[in-house]
Amino acid sequence: MEDDSESEQSSWAYLPDVCLRHVFHWLDDRDRSRAVLVCKKWSCAVYSGSLWRCRTITFYGQPSRARTLEFQSALWYTKKFGKYLKHLEIKLSNPYNAPFIKKFQVIMRGLLSHLGKCNSHLVSLSIKYLELDCLIWKNVVRAQFIKNLAAFLKRMSNQLDYLNLKGARITLEEGCELLNSLSSLTNRSFISEINIEDFFSLHLSVYSSALFHQTMSKFHSLTILTFNYNCISDELLDILREHSSHSLCTLNIKCHIHDPHGQVVSGMSWANLAKRAPKLNVNFFFERVMKHDHLARILLVEIPVRSISLRSCYFSDPDWTMRPTLTNLLPAYWHGLQKLTLELNNDHELLDNELLQLVLSCKRLLFLKVWAFLSVSFMEKLLQNRAERKCILTTIKVRIYTAQDDSTEEERLLADIYRKFKYLIDSELNYFVITYPMV
Repeated sequence: MEDDSESEQSSWAYLPDVCLRHVFHWLDDRDRSRAVLVCKKWSCAVYSGSLWRCRTITFYGQPSRARTLEFQSALWYTKKFGKYLKHLEIKLSNPYNAPFIKKFQVIMRGLLSHLGKCNSHLVSLSIKYLELDCLIWKNVVRAQFIKNLAAFLKRMSNQLDYLNLKGARITLEEGCELLNSLSSLTNRSFISEINIEDFFSLHLSVYSSALFHQTMSKFHSLTILTFNYNCISDELLDILREHSSHSLCTLNIKCHIHDPHGQVVSGMSWANLAKRAPKLNVNFFFERVMKHDHLARILLVEIPVRSISLRSCYFSDPDWTMRPTLTNLLPAYWHGLQKLTLELNNDHELLDNELLQLVLSCKRLLFLKVWAFLSVSFMEKLLQNRAERKCILTTIKVRIYTAQDDSTEEERLLADIYRKFKYLIDSELNYFVITYPMV
């Protein structure tokens, strides 16, 4: 027995460092702290820089004794392993009052200050859903936080490749100050990916701001840009064409009902950008922007659209109808549309035929997600066309709304349809279809 024990210990003792690091990669902080105590070899492996390149630090808003330790551990980690960081994500979860926000701001000041001094590897930074327009962000605390973050971005501007400030909700001047920090050392920035969706406060007509245009002209190698439609203008498209057309691949554009989207954007501006940026794909995400005249002003035929998501968020409005959008607007993208999401409360119109014809006309459509009032027969027709190779869908996710409490009959029919096309579904499709009472 002693020999077996010695043999077992010996095998672990001589395990190569690269294998130890691979094992420790899957451990959380508590288990890693225990592994440090095993032996000197394990301790050295745990402190290897490769284990600490990616980090998510979450600050939970609910008050508790355990939560107070998060602030201390965040600073401890930064001082101990911050020099190794390449990818950092900061999460602020459910902040509940102004004192908590004040404490968060102080900790972030120390964290960012230390990182700025010790780190030369950070390429990715994400701080989402700060919601700086909330009342718990007192003016002084808010101003200090933005100042500290701007100083950090300035210091890291030569190495950052990805920045995500989604949901910051700040003023136009504050937002441009932060973005300008990325180019303040050289007056130009070569960061490749920026997410500024919901970055500015609601109701701002960013598209008309000369300050915003001046700020965006400093980015010279954008690959992916995620933002709101209230930033779009002919001037912005011309700026992207002039400075980033050689690299630009993706524009993710959100259009929300509460964001201004009445500006007139020229199809020629889109055409010029698409011509100079041949790799460009545009993804649209509409939230409660459903009226045909609003969509027609935005969805111009010159845009190289790859994905469209239209969500009514369970709202039903008799003033809008989806039929002209499905029959007139979306078919214009038959040659490029790959992903279509429709979440509609269309209780006043049945769209089975229009939706089926749209799917068949879009020759590159791979992904279809629909939550809407549909007849069960729609699924049978769709799968029959897929079986006959009249479309190339690989993902079908459908929630069939029904106004009845009892959907037993619809479920039985869906089960029959599944059995009929079982081989196709199991072998070629990512398939999920259910009924959903809307009463």
